[in-house]
Amino acid sequence: MAQPHLRAPRVSGVGSDQLRRHNLSAILTLLHHDGSQPRSALTAQTGLNRSTVAALVAELVEHGLVHETDPDPTNLVGRPSPTVNADERNVVIAINPEVDAVTVGVVALGGRVLRRIRSDTTGAPTAAEAVSISADIVASIVREPGRVLGIGVAVPGLVRAADGVVRLAPHLEWVDEPFAEMLATATGLRVSVGNDAGVGALVEHIYGAGRGIDDLIYLNGGPSGIGGGVIAAGSLLGGASGYAGEFGHTRGGGTDDADLESLVRRSDLLAAVGRVAATPDELDDLVLHSDDPAVLELVHAQLEALAPALGDAINILNPRLIVLGGFLAAILQRDPGHLASRVAAHALAAAHEDVQITRAALGSDLLMVGAAELTFAQLLADPAGYLLA
Repeated sequence: MAQPHLRAPRVSGVGSDQLRRHNLSAILTLLHHDGSQPRSALTAQTGLNRSTVAALVAELVEHGLVHETDPDPTNLVGRPSPTVNADERNVVIAINPEVDAVTVGVVALGGRVLRRIRSDTTGAPTAAEAVSISADIVASIVREPGRVLGIGVAVPGLVRAADGVVRLAPHLEWVDEPFAEMLATATGLRVSVGNDAGVGALVEHIYGAGRGIDDLIYLNGGPSGIGGGVIAAGSLLGGASGYAGEFGHTRGGGTDDADLESLVRRSDLLAAVGRVAATPDELDDLVLHSDDPAVLELVHAQLEALAPALGDAINILNPRLIVLGGFLAAILQRDPGHLASRVAAHALAAAHEDVQITRAALGSDLLMVGAAELTFAQLLADPAGYLLA
């Protein structure tokens, strides 16, 4: 992916405090997104001099956000340089409420999922029930060593970007729920809420299959249906209020004008493989390895319904890559050639010729990493300021 543009201290017209915040942000972003690096590599990437980078790293160390380790003894070229690492004792709690469970994860600075706790529910939880379940798990996490920076929530529904109100999550039956405020009150922590597929698109772009690709579409298939996100020119496309990407409500390939998520359903796949419930990894394995002809028949029917929606998206948005996650990744992997041929039939040849379709690289970690990134993004924007707020 493109590296952050840094400004050297001598640039005129920029206050020293603003410049310091900018460069602290850029250094920490490099470490969070790209992993541990020698200090010399940070110097080379930023174009700043060694002493400036050393001072920035020292400030991040003082804030407890990074730590340094001894130089690599196998690297004998040039002056030995300490390795700078994101400090994984800084964590964000990630939450994903769904129709059958509330999943809570712990994600470290640097994007690694440390823990994941799934609390099954007998039906779709109300917003109050999801808050209660989450708050109980959060209470046990904050008692552990480390620093909790906040909570990020990935919701399968329309989330108003300005205040974290869930305007509509139809499968959860939530309407105008002030979820961010409710959860913040229950936990005492800062809470950020976003659409699940939107944050999925963002982290597949940062860490996953879309790394280095600035124009992509991500579609997620989960218990609550199908959602999507669009990365355009390297940025997540939010729309006027943050609702962009609801591909599940486009028209599918059926003859009755049904929307996509009524034709391509996780529950149908579960029934075909003889299960009432399954984790994402279990369903993926069952679909891929089933030798039942009825399963392959259903996969083909779902791919047929998916293809027109993807063709329309290609024609409208001209992406370089389409990434499928959740159970959509499972049906893609079962017969990728079938989907590719059907999408080609629905897309304009010129727009389609450079498009690749692939599965999400982050797998079952995706929504945990995505939810956490909502909070990490605020830290990265102003590391010292976020900690002092």
